Amino acid sequence: MRGEFRNLRLKQLDRALEPYRTARKESRPSKGWIRAIRQALGVSSGDLARRLGTSRQLPLQLEKGEAEDRITLKSLRAAANALDCDLVYALVPRADSMQELIENRARVEAKNRVLGVEHSMALENQAVGRIDEAVEEETRRLVRKRTSR
Repeated sequence: MRGEFRNLRLKQLDRALEPYRTARKESRPSKGWIRAIRQALGVSSGDLARRLGTSRQLPLQLEKGEAEDRITLKSLRAAANALDCDLVYALVPRADSMQELIENRARVEAKNRVLGVEHSMALENQAVGRIDEAVEEETRRLVRKRTSR
């Protein structure tokens, strides 16, 4: 039952991530979203500072921080609120699905394990060979283990 629930949860997560997979193909404006939206709305940095209840320098620091990937989520959320926007973010797997991500990670771990054992066996003249088969078998075992928790 646990495995079925986990598989259902993986499928739900894949569905929830679908809009984000599409969105990740869009690039962020070079100077960041805060500046792009602020300028598009015709809001000066001074106006944004008043909306944030801060000094005139903070909006410029936020814009620079976002452009340099140093901004905190808290600050980004505050700027979004001040611009009447919502902050939306997600961690989007590079794989096509959560199941594929699990399998890819398991395959890397399996390969490391199998190659380590094969190397030790070769040093003792006991190498078995069939590394690809062993990697796939270990991958299946790891995937079963991870999806049955």
